[in-house]
Order: sequence, then structure tokens, then C-alpha cells
Amino acid sequence: MSKEICILAYSGGLDTSVCIRWIIENYKLDVVACLVDVGQEQDETIDDLVAKALEIGAVESFALDVKDEFAHEYVALSCMANGMYENKYPLVSALSRPLISKALVKIAQEKGANYIAHGCTGKGNDQVRFETSIAALDPSITILGPVREWDLGSREAAMDYAEKFNIPIPTTKCTPYSIDDNMVGRAIECGVLEDPNVAPPEDVFTITQDPKRADAPDEEIITISFEGGLPTALNGKEMKLADLLAELNLIAGPHGIGRIDMIENRLVGVKSREVYEAPGMMTLITAHKALEELTLERNLSHYKLILEQEWSKLVYSGMWFSPLKLAIDAFVASTQTYVTGEVRLSLYRGNCTVVGRTSPYSLYSYGLATYDSSDQFNHKAAKGFMELYSLPIKVWSEVQYKS
Repeated sequence: MSKEICILAYSGGLDTSVCIRWIIENYKLDVVACLVDVGQEQDETIDDLVAKALEIGAVESFALDVKDEFAHEYVALSCMANGMYENKYPLVSALSRPLISKALVKIAQEKGANYIAHGCTGKGNDQVRFETSIAALDPSITILGPVREWDLGSREAAMDYAEKFNIPIPTTKCTPYSIDDNMVGRAIECGVLEDPNVAPPEDVFTITQDPKRADAPDEEIITISFEGGLPTALNGKEMKLADLLAELNLIAGPHGIGRIDMIENRLVGVKSREVYEAPGMMTLITAHKALEELTLERNLSHYKLILEQEWSKLVYSGMWFSPLKLAIDAFVASTQTYVTGEVRLSLYRGNCTVVGRTSPYSLYSYGLATYDSSDQFNHKAAKGFMELYSLPIKVWSEVQYKS
């Protein structure tokens, strides 16, 4: 009699590698390892990671390339929404989890699997993102979280388990960092980073360079073009979003742009020290915000700021497929019709600075803004406006302020 199947969200890292063997030993299930390629960098090739899962004990192992879907349906939305949780975190891991969940559910349905497993800890955000997304897409599937259940107790114990069963892993006790990455950037945790008073050692960074080093590059001016809120060209060259973001990572990274060191409020209530590097995405969001400043009407611009924070919080909290997030998507899309134009940026020693912006739909009027002789603003109208604008506060002051 054949065993039931469990689809594992597999990365090739410590936890998901150990998960394969642990699920086989403790759940008596056949494991199908699925590596979803969202543009992550690997020390090993994807083919090697797929083969490694089979060596560990998976009955089947394969990779799915979803980079273009990730770029056009997830990263693009985040760019239009200027998505940054707590106004700092550019949603690196949070953006990929709903797409990975979508892929896992599709495979489970195709293979008749009743189980999906992930390698998330019991106090992390990713467990929420995976499980909420899977529940939204197919509530009949049973979700397994081995890392929450096993008695290994620590990453060091997980390494010992891997050594016991000859499971090859990329993590060592000398470099115990937990890393998640995709085309948006990298999230780095664990090791010395768990002390918020210790500066991140330089070896945790791989796509950005220290902007203080003596051989840091000179100032570089780049131009990003947008159409309907979406980046379409870099320095005049039209590119797919995935390629444009990859190129931006290569350009902005050497300038040290996109390094983030923050104390983050996790969904489960824990404050966590998180280190990120996302040079391309931070550059894109900086440019997109500058173009919106030029093209969005004042009240719309102010209200969008409120919904951007709500959108980012929902995505961070695993609510990608929720009704509220989908409704905000529609609002954001409606704001982007005229967000078309070009933004020039200066990249220099960790700083990404807007130095120019232009749009055929610009709401900036030189005649209204200037203070020189070509000023077209009706200054005489301001007197009546001031009287009406200040009237409520004037009445309040006369009646209540001194009482």
C-alpha cells in the first residue's frame, strides 16, 4: 500500500533539508520536494539542490521557475504601492510566500496530496504567510510545520541531526546565519545578529558593499522610466521588470544602497533584529515615490500614503489573498494611470538621491510655483481664503480657549 504524499516547500537550506528526513521518520509520508525559484541566489545550482533532496530521501524533487510571474504580479504591485513594512522593510520574504504557496497548492492538487509542509519556526512570520495563503487557496489541505514540532531545540541541534543522517547542509556552526533571498533582496538572521547592539559583520552582505570603503565607486547618475506606475526602462534601455531589478541590484549594490538594520515588530508579538539588503528595490521605490509626487493630486497622494501602510502590513502579515488587500490593490492600480515619466537618481556612498523628474502628466506648474516676475498665482485671493480657513479656529479661540 503506497504512502500518502506531502509536498514540502524546499529551499535546500538547513531546516528544509532536515525536514525531508524528519517527515519521513515521524509522519511516515512520502515527501515531494518543491523548490520554487523566485530569483534567489544559491551556493549550489538548482540542479544540485534538486538532486540533494532525492539523496536525503524525497521520492520526487523538482524546481519551478516563477521569476517572471513573481516580478509582474507581486514585485510590480509592491512597487506601485511603495510597499515597506514599518516604512523600512521592502517586503523581501513576505512578497514571495504567497506565490510559493500558490505553486505548492497547485502541485498538491495535481498529485492528490493531502499535506503541505514548510520549514518555518514557531515564532516567525513565514509560518503565518504560508499557512494563511494555503488556507485561502485550498482549505482542505493539512499543513505540517515540523520545525515547530521537533525536539531539536536549536539550529545547532538541527545541524547535529543533519550530521547524524549524513544530510548535506550549507550552514555551519561558524556561519550560522539564516538567509532568505529572492530577486527583491536578502533577509539575514541569527548568529551575532541576534544582539541588536552588535554591528552586522561585513560577511553577512553579498549584494551590497560597504559605502565607507576607500575604493567605493564615484557618484553614478541613472534614469528609470515608468509607464502607468511600472518601471519599464533603465538608462533608456527597455527591460522586463525581472531583468531591470537584477540590473539595478548590480548597479546600486556597489554603492552600498539598500542596507537595512532594524528592530522589527513581528506578527507574533516578538521584537526581532532584522538585517536586509535590497539595493534595486529601494532604488525603484525611491524613484516611484518621486514620480508620484509630481503626478498625483494632493488629496489622492495623502490618502494613498495611509493605504500604502495598510497594504504593507497586510502583505507582511500573510494576507495577500485577503479581501481587504485585493480591494486596496484595485485602489492602488487606479492611482497609477498617470504615473508615467522619468526619474534621475544619484547613487553615491549609501545614498540614493532624486536629482530630477519629468512627466507628460506633471501637475507641477512653474507659473503657479515661481516667485519671479512670471508668477501667475493670484495673491489677492489668498486674503479671503485665509479669513475662511482660519474662521473655525478663530471662533473656538474666542469662545473656549481662555475659559
